[in-house]
Amino acid sequence: MDKAIKPVTLVGKHVRLEPARLDHAEAMNKAAAPDTFRLFSRKIDPTTVDGCREQLAFLLNEPNTVPFSLFHNETNELIGGTTYCDIRAAHLGVEIGWTWITPRFRGTAVNPEMKYLLLRHAFETDLFAGGPAMRVVLKTHHLNLHSQAAIAKLGAKLEGTMRNHVLMPDGSRRHSVLYSITDEDWETISETLLSRIDNI
Repeated sequence: MDKAIKPVTLVGKHVRLEPARLDHAEAMNKAAAPDTFRLFSRKIDPTTVDGCREQLAFLLNEPNTVPFSLFHNETNELIGGTTYCDIRAAHLGVEIGWTWITPRFRGTAVNPEMKYLLLRHAFETDLFAGGPAMRVVLKTHHLNLHSQAAIAKLGAKLEGTMRNHVLMPDGSRRHSVLYSITDEDWETISETLLSRIDNI
């Protein structure tokens, strides 16, 4: 399936992002904690290889989503995943979403470097046929305070809350907290992220 954003491998000091594949399911099953996807907008069972394969297949088959698997460079193990999603090529916009990290690497250099790699690729290369991105969106569940703090720490601007945005698998209503980073923001955010990565 041709997508508006081409899958690429992005390599940093600590981690690399590779285009996700179905055969990453077994490693995903080993890395994901049982409650990893509790606040995600679709039911995902990370406790089985089949459940992980089903989620990877879903992301790979979404026309507006480019999924990545996250690997630790030193150990070469799969430690998480993320996507470019809600791709709006005509408006040079994209969301970074469906992000998860195995518990023992949370609070380390992994998340800031992963986000740096994705943002640098979005803003500093021709992500779209029309050129680099001019806007990157990040959204999270209103109850996911850890994710909200991590996004704010990136320097993303809080734009507001989308009320009753998603009907969750358990029937509850999710309000999505919306953040953005624009190409005008990127130079300052880039410097801040590089400093964080170097000092962790």
